[in-house]
Amino acid sequence: MGTRTFVNEHVTFSPTKNLARGIDIPLALTVVALVVFGLIMLYSASFDFSFNEYGSSTYMFARQIRWLALGLLAAFILSLFDYHNWRKIVVPAMLSTIGLLITVLFINEIRLGASRTLYEGSYQPSEIAKLVAVIYLSVWLYAKRQFLHDVTLGLIPLGVILGIIGGLIYLQPDLSAAGTVLILGGLLFFLAGADMKQIVFLLFLALVMGWVIVQFSATGQDRVASFLAGWQDPTNASYHVRRSFEAVIKGGVFGVGLGQADTKLTGLPFAPTDSIFAVVAEELGLFGSVLLMGLYGALVWRGLSIARRAPDMLGTLLASGITFWIGIEAMINMAVMVGLMPFAGNALPFISAGGSNLVSTLCAIGIVLNISRQSGDFAKSEENEWRSFGAVVDMRRGNGRRSVPRSRRSQRSHG
Repeated sequence: MGTRTFVNEHVTFSPTKNLARGIDIPLALTVVALVVFGLIMLYSASFDFSFNEYGSSTYMFARQIRWLALGLLAAFILSLFDYHNWRKIVVPAMLSTIGLLITVLFINEIRLGASRTLYEGSYQPSEIAKLVAVIYLSVWLYAKRQFLHDVTLGLIPLGVILGIIGGLIYLQPDLSAAGTVLILGGLLFFLAGADMKQIVFLLFLALVMGWVIVQFSATGQDRVASFLAGWQDPTNASYHVRRSFEAVIKGGVFGVGLGQADTKLTGLPFAPTDSIFAVVAEELGLFGSVLLMGLYGALVWRGLSIARRAPDMLGTLLASGITFWIGIEAMINMAVMVGLMPFAGNALPFISAGGSNLVSTLCAIGIVLNISRQSGDFAKSEENEWRSFGAVVDMRRGNGRRSVPRSRRSQRSHG
């Protein structure tokens, strides 16, 4: 009945054939470079913190290696797992994720005043929730792509989905993770071809919600106040940001040398996790910082290139959503460390210590690799116009079919 939700369902995807084709070399090399960079910097940033917290200077590094092995295995498996099959398991995956987000509110480890982690801080359900949210929203938007102009079938259900996920994350509280999910939802809604009036309304609603949260959340008020004070005078910034400034200034152009930073030893908060970019800036200087930003830029460029070449709109949404997620996380973390944004707890992808972030990010890369490998497997489909972001914008501007009433579209589909 009606049109099929997913195109190319008649095409079978062969893992053996896909493996023979090989991996996407530019993306793989960029990820390898980021992982190696991250391991080197984590070892340097964590040995003192790890010894004080766990009694072993290599504890955090060894734990990160174990998570890395798990993440690489998961990435390899997902690179062979046909991304179209996510439509069969995304609902159970989302329900499981919601269950974990509820569980962590009651069974948890309180860290920094937030109930967001399990298993000695290595497992953070909100990190997994970001990836699952991207997958779920991509599948849902693809399935509803013909009805997104209808507020009752597009904007309202999207708001409910984002409200449930973002709300549960906010209750931990984890403002930055909740904000990231909302931003990703809006971007995917835009890329899926939603009506511009709905996009503008969604943006307005997000601004209003942000204002309300700041007004009624003590954490939000404190972060914004500290940011504004530091913007006017860096000496009035929060202690965390002031120590980060100190590290950046000490690093200069070429840094003090790998392993030679002293800010991490004299009170820089959370050097192996949230503040690891400050350690990079101090030890490797502006040169190392720009190199790291260049690697993220290369990853974003390659991810969006894969999104443009995706076989269908589902692949485009998945690849672009994952790419934007990683890019946004990196941008927020680095911007906070140099005082360009209010403080947020976003991890630096591939660099910060933490099992859930590393594994979920590598899983996401595996999905993008699978999309890339399938780029040449399909003939031109009925939705070939979705292969580029320019086409999405063009369709939203001038596709008269979007103004056709549902009743007439129904008659066409049955005619």
